[in-house]
Amino acid sequence: MDREQEEMQFIGFLGIYKESFKLIYAWRKIFTYITLSLILPLSFIYLLHMELTSLFVRKIFHNEIELSQTRSGTPKYEKLSDHISSEWAYFWLFQAAYFTLFFIYSLLSTAAVVYTIASIYTARELTFKKVMSVVPKVWKRLMVTFLSIFVAMFLYHVVAFVVFIVWALSMGGRDIGVVVFVILRIVYGVGFLYLFIIWHLANVVSVLEETYGFKAMVKSQNLIKGKLWVATVIFLILGFVSWITRIEFQRLVVHGSSFHMADRVVYAIVYFLLHSMLVLFGLVIQTVIYFVCKSYHHENIDKSALSDHLEVYLGEYVPLTAKDVQLEQYHV
Repeated sequence: MDREQEEMQFIGFLGIYKESFKLIYAWRKIFTYITLSLILPLSFIYLLHMELTSLFVRKIFHNEIELSQTRSGTPKYEKLSDHISSEWAYFWLFQAAYFTLFFIYSLLSTAAVVYTIASIYTARELTFKKVMSVVPKVWKRLMVTFLSIFVAMFLYHVVAFVVFIVWALSMGGRDIGVVVFVILRIVYGVGFLYLFIIWHLANVVSVLEETYGFKAMVKSQNLIKGKLWVATVIFLILGFVSWITRIEFQRLVVHGSSFHMADRVVYAIVYFLLHSMLVLFGLVIQTVIYFVCKSYHHENIDKSALSDHLEVYLGEYVPLTAKDVQLEQYHV
């Protein structure tokens, strides 16, 4: 199938879903390799984190309850106190290890999928070996972009916290305060979702253009204009499905002590595979959205220029300039 550059700007959210499915199916071999090597470990780390965090918290809380019922100054009290301190230390070490591994695999998965989609669009010869050789040269740019969005998110939450404190001090006890609180919560949610969308599009910009970090965020903010509602609906649906998956995993696996162990293992495998597919689908979608936005703003994409720059990834890394990131058509 051929899709001309001019046609891509007219793709709606259903069309983006369809386009993403077609890409994954047509190139299922390469995406299977990427999933097995990067996305499956990412999903395993994510789900394992939920299970082990629950075990840590339950054990610590149990010991703290027992400590509260023990007379202070006794050997048992001192032993429990030391034990709880050690458990909290192990808990935070585990959290640090989790976020480090999750962060690394997220960046590597993003780099691999974005490069793969761009290579497909330029009809380049694509192998899993080539993809994996490119990934280490891209993830540093993605790391800078992630740290930039982290700073933006942190400042956003600081401002939100101050606003809610002002609300609590000025009108928290009044009837009108409830209405204002609901409005503030809605505004907060909209702002958070907007930053979330900017972050995902900035990841693609960081791989395919010369900008990264805060500049990539500004670039993605400009690109998303005109397609914001489409992206919002897409990410809301993906987020809802991901949330349902998380809730059901916690209910059936993490807190599913009433089920037989064999049933919990089966549920864990099902949700493990489902979460992996959601991650892959989400990464493909964010890349497709990028090309749709480029088309919408008539930033025509030259296939040969993009292909030449993708080839450079296999040697010394040279990022693309904005005028180089162009696309004519791709073949499936």
